[in-house]
Amino acid sequence: MNFSYTTVTAVAIANNFFKLHAEAHEGFDALDIILDALIDSAKMIPFLFLAFLLMELIEHKAGEHLENILKKTGGGRFVGSVAGALLGCIPQCGFSVAAATFYSGKLITMGTLAAVFISTSDEAIPVLLAHPDKLSAILPLLLTKIVLAIIVGLLIDVIDHLRKSFREEDPDFKEFCSDCGCENHGLWYSALKHTIKILIFILIVNLILGFVMGIAGNDAIAAVIDKTGIFQPLVTAVVGLIPNCAASVLITELYCDGILPFGSALAGLISSAGVGLAVLFRTNKNMKENLAVLGIVLLTGFAAGTVFNIIG
Repeated sequence: MNFSYTTVTAVAIANNFFKLHAEAHEGFDALDIILDALIDSAKMIPFLFLAFLLMELIEHKAGEHLENILKKTGGGRFVGSVAGALLGCIPQCGFSVAAATFYSGKLITMGTLAAVFISTSDEAIPVLLAHPDKLSAILPLLLTKIVLAIIVGLLIDVIDHLRKSFREEDPDFKEFCSDCGCENHGLWYSALKHTIKILIFILIVNLILGFVMGIAGNDAIAAVIDKTGIFQPLVTAVVGLIPNCAASVLITELYCDGILPFGSALAGLISSAGVGLAVLFRTNKNMKENLAVLGIVLLTGFAAGTVFNIIG
């Protein structure tokens, strides 16, 4: 009798466990995650290939000429922030990936890179377009991000210039692809080789983060964010750092559902540079610079989000 009761109880507990597990992971589809990772990674191919091809052309065809231009123009530090902010606001994170690649090759300044990262909204604009009642938020979002990107980018480069610490060494694009044998092959082959190498890295990152967020569940993440109170802009800014388009989609959807105020959503979308941040850490050898860029976009998002939440 006791044995039968114990058995029935164990079966009931197991049944409830698997039922709860299924409910918690309702909508979790491994195939969808894999397909999304493949599609998101494939979108980066033209940006990566063109970026690497340009770097190969500069290295082998116009290295000295570009070096002279950079010296005369101060490395393009002032124009770059404006151009970076305008290009970064275009949907998807292709330009943030290209900017990370260019920065690793010493082709743009840290200010320009930060401007691109800050203005990048990844999938936010398409999500807002799918919600007619939120169309009015698109222009304020883009203008705020562009203005902040320009200001922060210029400030970084001005400080760098005053301290004379901005990449004082001459541009040396071979440093980016040292020991890869690029000089022994054609430009197209070298650009394709680098593209495939980084593309595989991006695919792995997208797969890992896709499964992690799929297992955790958007509802669970949303519940955590909803309970963070005055620290909500900081939390959303940290979530925005996740190098995957799922982060920008989640933040924007929470804003559209009324869970996040505009300021908190802005904080997360300022720090959301898509997979560009992961590419930066993969391609740039200077970890101190990488952490500095990460800290800048995080603090910018947190500060801007907090201010907007306060002023309502």
